[in-house]
Amino acid sequence: MFALPETVTLIHAAAAVRSVEEALGQGSVEKGAFTVDATALRNFDTSAIALLLEARRLAQAAGRTFTVRGAPAPLIELSGLYGVDSLLGFAPAAAETHSALA
Repeated sequence: MFALPETVTLIHAAAAVRSVEEALGQGSVEKGAFTVDATALRNFDTSAIALLLEARRLAQAAGRTFTVRGAPAPLIELSGLYGVDSLLGFAPAAAETHSALA
């Protein structure tokens, strides 16, 4: 599991991507899965979304599945505004609700 720090903004993003690359390269995640723990995340901007998308891309390139755990509600909202909530695994409940209404 890869834990996000409390703050991920533009000035932190490059270092955070390097940390994700190191975590994937060192095999510090369970085989077949790469889980990002976002429970500590409190201060963030759109760079956090970009970081998660890059982590997803890197995990998939390494042949791993990708999940985010403990994402704060504002991060989920922001990902929805950018239309990437389903890519990050935040939208399954919303998709089910929409299907039930149709």
